[in-house]
Amino acid sequence: MSRHYTGSCHCGDIKFSFKAPEIVDGLRCNCTVCQKKGAMMSNFFVAPEDIDIEAKEGAIATYEFGTHVAKHHFCKRCGIYPFHQTMRKPGHYRIHLGCVDGVDVLSLPHVLVDGASF
Repeated sequence: MSRHYTGSCHCGDIKFSFKAPEIVDGLRCNCTVCQKKGAMMSNFFVAPEDIDIEAKEGAIATYEFGTHVAKHHFCKRCGIYPFHQTMRKPGHYRIHLGCVDGVDVLSLPHVLVDGASF
């Protein structure tokens, strides 16, 4: 069953809402960029039609590396990464759970994905 969630970057220049299963755990990845940003990501993918992104003009910057399939989006003003388009399912999103309203990422169990081997 899907739920509706809302979230934002720290300064609020990027706001988003999405439909997804209940958030009961998270995901961490050991690739070089994920290790450095240290975010707890959703342990599910969000289809492009299930996410609504509202951002001030020019607020979203995108970082790509390696194969340039994954697109790591972040706020140009506050630097926070709220979501990225994935390498494993191009065009779909993983959400930075620390940016989701009402989610306590410090209390969530998580799985580790070996993204360093992709």
